[in-house]
Amino acid sequence: MHFSHRVDVSRPNAISLAELQARRDGVTLTKLNDSNPTRHGLAPAGVPGVYEANPRGQSAARRALAEFLSSGGVDGDADAPSMTDADGVDPDHLYLLSSTSEAYSWLMKLLCDPGDAVLAPKPGYPLIESIARLENVEAVEYSQIYDGSWMIDIAEIEGLLDESEADASAPNIRALVLINPNNPTGSYVKPDERRRLVELCARHDVAIIADEVFYDYALEPFGGNARLAGERGVLTFALDGFSKMLAAPHAKVGWIRVSGPDADVAEAMARLDVIADDFLPMSDIIADRVPELLADAASQTNRVRERTRANLTMLHAMLDADDLGVVSVLRAEGGWNVLLRFPSSVDESELVLSLIRDHHATAQPGFFFDMTANGYLAVSLLPEPQVFEEGIRAVLSAVRQMLSD
Repeated sequence: MHFSHRVDVSRPNAISLAELQARRDGVTLTKLNDSNPTRHGLAPAGVPGVYEANPRGQSAARRALAEFLSSGGVDGDADAPSMTDADGVDPDHLYLLSSTSEAYSWLMKLLCDPGDAVLAPKPGYPLIESIARLENVEAVEYSQIYDGSWMIDIAEIEGLLDESEADASAPNIRALVLINPNNPTGSYVKPDERRRLVELCARHDVAIIADEVFYDYALEPFGGNARLAGERGVLTFALDGFSKMLAAPHAKVGWIRVSGPDADVAEAMARLDVIADDFLPMSDIIADRVPELLADAASQTNRVRERTRANLTMLHAMLDADDLGVVSVLRAEGGWNVLLRFPSSVDESELVLSLIRDHHATAQPGFFFDMTANGYLAVSLLPEPQVFEEGIRAVLSAVRQMLSD
C-alpha cells in the first residue's frame, strides 16, 4: 500500500529514546519545557484534571464508542450483517475528530502525494471534489448507472485502475471513495459489488474510504446490505459521526475506523497518528459527552427514520395521484434524500427559478450532483409532513406550468 511522502514518520531521535527508556525504568523526569497549563494548576474552573493529549482522541470516549459499535450500534444487534468482524471493534482502531469532512482531508494527506487521485462517485455530493482540490488531489469520477436501481460501473473502475498503472501520464489512484448509501442516489453497495471492489482495490494497492453516515437510514433497500466498516480484505477507512446519527449537524463528532490486512493497518495508523497529532485530537470537553450522546443515538435515529419513511410513502401516493403523471421518484434504498425525475424538456435551472419566483420554494437541480442528463431534482425527506406536502405540490404545479407554456 502506498502512503503519502508528506507524512514524516522518521524514527525517534536519541533524546526521545532516552526519555522513553527513563519512563520504562520508572524514572520521573522534570520537564523543563512543559507548557501544558493543566499540569501547573492553571486549568479553567469546570475543566478538571490534567490534559494528556491522545492523537486518536480521548481513550474513554473511544472505548465507549467501540462498545456501542460492537453491540450492533443504533439497532443493538451484534449479529446484524453490518458487523464484519466477530471480535467486535477495537477502540485503538478508532480516531475521533470533528467531522467526516475533516476525515476526508486527513485521509487524502495520508494516502496521496500532490497530483495523485481518488475515485469518487458520479452522481455524488460535490464535497469530495472540493476537499480534493484543497489537498491538491484529483477527484476522478466513476459512474453509477440507473436501471430500476443504481449500480456501480465496476468495469469502468477496473479500467481506470488499469490505466493508472499502465499510463505514466495518468494520475496515480490511491483510494476509492464509496458512499454507503450514496447521496443523492440513496444506493447501498451491494454484496457482489463489494466483493469485486475489494478484490480490485487489493490487486491495485488502493485503499477504500467508506462514508457510511447514512447507513442506518434504510428506505427501500435490497437484502444483503452491510457496512464496509471492519472490512479485512483491503485497507479500509470507514467514516461515520453524530451529525447524521443524532440528526444534529451541530454535534461535531466524527470518527474513522481503520481495518484491513494487519501490516497495512499498522503502517497506516502509525502515519495517521502523525497527522492526528499535528492537528491535535478532538476536544476532551466534547469527548466527555460521547457516552451520553451515544445513549440518545437509537431514539434519534428512529425519529428520523419515521419521518423519512412517512414522507416517502406520502410522496409515492402524491405522484400516483397526479393526473399528469410525468414526475416520478427514483428508487432510494437509504438516506434522507430522493431524486425526482421529470421530462427533460423542462430545464432544471428554470424549474428551480420557477419554484423560487412563484412558490417561494427551492430545491437542488440534478446537475449539482453531476447527473448525466437534465430532468432531475433532489428533495429532502426531513421536513415536517405539511411542509413536505406543500413542497411536492409546488414541484408538480411548476412542472405542469412549464410543460403548458
